[in-house]
Amino acid sequence: MYKKYFLFPKINPIFLKINKINIYWYGIMYFISFILVKKISYIRNKNNNFGKKEEINNLLCLCFLGLLLGGKLGCILLYNIHVFIKNPIILIKIWTGGMSFFGGLIGTIIVISFISYIKKKNFLQITDFIVPMVPIGIGMGRIGNFINSELWGKVTNVPWAIIFPNSIKKDLIFLQKNLKYKKIFIQYGNLPRHPTQIYECLLEGIILFLILNIIFKKNIFTGYKSILFLIFYGIIRFIVEYFREPDIQFTFFKNNIILTINQLFSIIMIIIGLILFIKKKSFNQI
Repeated sequence: MYKKYFLFPKINPIFLKINKINIYWYGIMYFISFILVKKISYIRNKNNNFGKKEEINNLLCLCFLGLLLGGKLGCILLYNIHVFIKNPIILIKIWTGGMSFFGGLIGTIIVISFISYIKKKNFLQITDFIVPMVPIGIGMGRIGNFINSELWGKVTNVPWAIIFPNSIKKDLIFLQKNLKYKKIFIQYGNLPRHPTQIYECLLEGIILFLILNIIFKKNIFTGYKSILFLIFYGIIRFIVEYFREPDIQFTFFKNNIILTINQLFSIIMIIIGLILFIKKKSFNQI
């Protein structure tokens, strides 16, 4: 085993304090991503002629709101329902972290469906305009997760593993069945883990952005970009989940297959993407 591991950098998750108000790095990351998405959307609109600047601003603001509320609500329903019952105010504390991507996706879909109905615009035309910029928000959000020292990966001995200071509870549970890591635990006070936030920033952020905007730049038919996003994000997330510390898990085929809830959601995304692709192909739209 490797004897030296990276220590988690001492980063204060609070970016700035103004009187009693804390401004977190996590919130700053989402703010930066919103500004970047807004700027890029103006550039994309010159080529796509999607709509007026005011229309784009309204769309982005509503989608961002749906993302934040859906992401927070999804996280609460899946992991913290007991905390929400005691303190409902946590729903609007977006800046503290604790977001579900799939909850945010559903929230955004609801918002776009509403806009599509009100504005009489094709749903997939709207999503095709939005999804190429989504990886920016995902990537910046994962940086926020890293600063918060949350969503770390499984215990590992790879040379780039990181010692996260707040993994002690999971570490102690892991040590009960893996005593070979005891010396490392004694040396560092915690166990080395996959920095899955960085993996996701690179794969779901940078790589997915390149896939949607460079590799498959041309929008062949209405819904093409949306389908690519569903399939590629689903595949990437499914793979990354094998390195993340699991939360909710399900077993299949007499415990021979174990999947996390996020892997199940990823499979659903991939299936929906493939169905839409086949449907488009059957109508000779490719």
